Amino acid sequence: MSSTLTVVGLGSGNPDQLTVGIVKTLQKATSIYVRTKEHPVMPAIDEWNLSIESFDAIYETHGSFPEVYNTIANQLMDKARSGEVGTEIVYAVPGHPMVAESTVQLLRERCPEEGITLHVLGGESFLDEAFTRLGFDPIEGFQLLDAAGLNSTLIQPQLHTLIGQVYDVYTASEVKLSLMELYPDDYTVIVGHALGVEGQESIQRVPLYELDRVEGYGNLSLVYVPRSDEDHLRQRTFARLHEIVGILRSPDGCPWDREQTHASLRKNLIEETYEVIETIDEDDPEHMQEELGDLMLQILLHSQMEEENGSFNVYDVIQGLNDKLIFRHPHVFGDIIAKDAEAALQNWDQMKVEEKRLKGLSAEKTSVLDGVPRDLPALMKAYKLQKKAAKVGFDWDDIEGVFSKIEEELLELREAVEQEQSHEEQVLELGDLLFAVSNIARFIHADPEEALSKTNHKFVSRFHFIEEYLRSQGRSISDSTLEEMEEIWTLAKTQIVKK
Repeated sequence: MSSTLTVVGLGSGNPDQLTVGIVKTLQKATSIYVRTKEHPVMPAIDEWNLSIESFDAIYETHGSFPEVYNTIANQLMDKARSGEVGTEIVYAVPGHPMVAESTVQLLRERCPEEGITLHVLGGESFLDEAFTRLGFDPIEGFQLLDAAGLNSTLIQPQLHTLIGQVYDVYTASEVKLSLMELYPDDYTVIVGHALGVEGQESIQRVPLYELDRVEGYGNLSLVYVPRSDEDHLRQRTFARLHEIVGILRSPDGCPWDREQTHASLRKNLIEETYEVIETIDEDDPEHMQEELGDLMLQILLHSQMEEENGSFNVYDVIQGLNDKLIFRHPHVFGDIIAKDAEAALQNWDQMKVEEKRLKGLSAEKTSVLDGVPRDLPALMKAYKLQKKAAKVGFDWDDIEGVFSKIEEELLELREAVEQEQSHEEQVLELGDLLFAVSNIARFIHADPEEALSKTNHKFVSRFHFIEEYLRSQGRSISDSTLEEMEEIWTLAKTQIVKK
């Protein structure tokens, strides 16, 4: 058996706000412990001549808040276990025990397992004073966030936002950076210190960029961002994008968007993908940003169509992707080790096989070549098919075998042309040659699509050089001979390299 452990809240700092029940509990307790004496109500409690011990020293001997909270919880449980039956140990915390009190959460988790009786009484939290002193009604929409774990994805501008535990200037700076992901630099925010505490309260309205220049941050500080329905504050959120696409497809939306189907947008998806690739090849980040947005729109439109059909929405797409990424990266989210990229890819492939097993797909009924999209560009598809086949040993021993195959296919193509075989036979022989050539890519660790893309770019640059060269002489391609163009082409090879 053990003592009873009772947790009480000391309120936001005004001793007049302590409830009669909490005062009586403190006065009759066998032992009283406070998380910290750094609280405005403590001088008033000291006047009652109670024996109180604090855990302030633990903050100085541990390197992180989680370590501090864990130690406090363990010590309280030890004291309760060693106490006499029928006695009461009181643990007093600032504010309300159930608001931003990690030690209380730890006690609630552990005490039942240890057979320790735990009672939690209320207390005025800093939220009560915030609602009163800052003058907003939480029923309009409200969120409470912890400065320590704040990031922009948690912030919703349409809700009143209180950010607690802004202990110091460094924390305020982190809060500022997170808020700047959504709000303009000069957006007005409110800093509150010791709300409701006579002689200590401070409420300041400052532009966001000055948030970490405010003085007085401490245990009783918070940041308040009033709610706003202004659309421009939501423009950086995914939820707003989803909403806009829904509006475009609605009866009152855009006639063109409403008429689109998966089939009608198929070509748009392909075109937007290639436009993104172009920005990658051109190393143009600004243009890439725009084109990635256009590609994202295509994904949203296809997802919106299925949402209207009731099959899935874009958040289902996101969930599926998150689940897949976590499942296929056991070396990141699990306990498997991958020392290099090759090991990581092996893990990925193994987890793909496991996915199929979990979906009930029999290994006997699947093909090694499964998973290569039907409509990939032919060169890219050839590369992927050969890569999959090579993984199970269907491959040449070395690159010399590939060169021999290329020579064989080139000879067969030459014969098909010289013998004037049918057009279909010539096309097939050409395809065999291209298929054989693409094998070289794997042996030299290159992407054939990328290699051909670079050659295309080189060809365009040199041909443009020919056109510009002739134009500078008042001539054009149409009135030049092949010999002249070949001579300028040779010049282009040296001039473009020099540039």
